[in-house]
Amino acid sequence: MKTSRTSGLWSIWLALVWLMLGHTVYAEEQSLIQNGRTVSIEYVLTLDDGSVASTNVGQTPLNFTHGQGQILPGLEAALDGMKSGEKKAVSLSAEQAYGAVNPDAFVKVPIDLIPEDAREPGTMLVGKDPSGNERYVRVHEVQEKQIVIDQNHPLAGETLHFKITVLSVE
Repeated sequence: MKTSRTSGLWSIWLALVWLMLGHTVYAEEQSLIQNGRTVSIEYVLTLDDGSVASTNVGQTPLNFTHGQGQILPGLEAALDGMKSGEKKAVSLSAEQAYGAVNPDAFVKVPIDLIPEDAREPGTMLVGKDPSGNERYVRVHEVQEKQIVIDQNHPLAGETLHFKITVLSVE
């Protein structure tokens, strides 16, 4: 009689442990970065020369829905499975980021199409493509009668080094 009572208590104890472990695994799974989850991160983006290209540390976090292509695919893949509070360093080659510099993306435009105060190499301009979408371009070179515009992404050709802190996963 004593044995069946002990084994019955043992069975109840095992069932409780199983439920608690199952709940813990479920809760932990819920806090992991997975497709469809809203993720909030803080980051510092540096280039090979150590210069900071962008950061949001101490500012508004970057929020995105994981798996929706809202951030660079290589960065999104590197964040997969991380959880709130985790930190990670991620480097993306130019090909994984904004691609190599495309020499065909340099175009010459008549100088009079560019405002006088923007005729300086490095000046960022906003224009519209044939579909009406805004495009950012950069003045690459100023010549006597024309200006060379660089339509490449400003970070094309660069290896990107991210230091990421996951702030929350919902």
